[in-house]
Amino acid sequence: MEKPGYLVVRRLGTIDYQLCWQSMRAFTDGRDPSVADELWLLEHPPVFTQGQAGKAEHVLAAGDIPVIKVDRGGQVTYHGPGQLVVYLLIDIRRMGWGVRHLVASIEQSVIGLLAEYGIASVSRSDAPGVYLQNGAKIAALGLKVRRGRCFHGLSLNIDLDLEPFGRINPCGYAGQTVARMKDELGSWPAPETQRLEQRLVAHLAGHMGYTELQSVHGLPVQSEMRD
Repeated sequence: MEKPGYLVVRRLGTIDYQLCWQSMRAFTDGRDPSVADELWLLEHPPVFTQGQAGKAEHVLAAGDIPVIKVDRGGQVTYHGPGQLVVYLLIDIRRMGWGVRHLVASIEQSVIGLLAEYGIASVSRSDAPGVYLQNGAKIAALGLKVRRGRCFHGLSLNIDLDLEPFGRINPCGYAGQTVARMKDELGSWPAPETQRLEQRLVAHLAGHMGYTELQSVHGLPVQSEMRD
């Protein structure tokens, strides 16, 4: 079956990690080949997430921030206010994509977005994500693919507090420095955040071949999965 001609962009605001994760799994397990792909744009309250391959020793001192073991790939990362999270609920089998193609498309979307703001960045063959030229990581990436359909996605550091990254080995790398857009731009006017979201969505949609977007708010209900 061909993919629907539009991409759903779901804006969730600030949402609890556990609730969002459960909703992603339910959406992925409940969808059929007729269901449109979706991007979920959101922000999480402070939380560390430990991927399937995660090792406990990479959490150095979580303190008052909860640690949640999840089913995505990768090691430990941090989510918090001031970070843009984009979850990709994509039927990659229907698109004829492999995981490497998907990862590369996500990374190139972020690199293209940052370039629009005058920030030079690169991907690395040995570690998924997007990095500044000085090696600092500005965007993390972790995915789960189940029966040809992916969920989880990427997090882009905009103006979040970077202190919690000092409590972990980010993505399993001791000493990995972490960056945010605010410091690269010198200042970050609040009205730009919506524009940034729009441009990142445009880059992702372009890589996936979508020209029509359908914007919605709130988590999906069961009936939406088979419309």
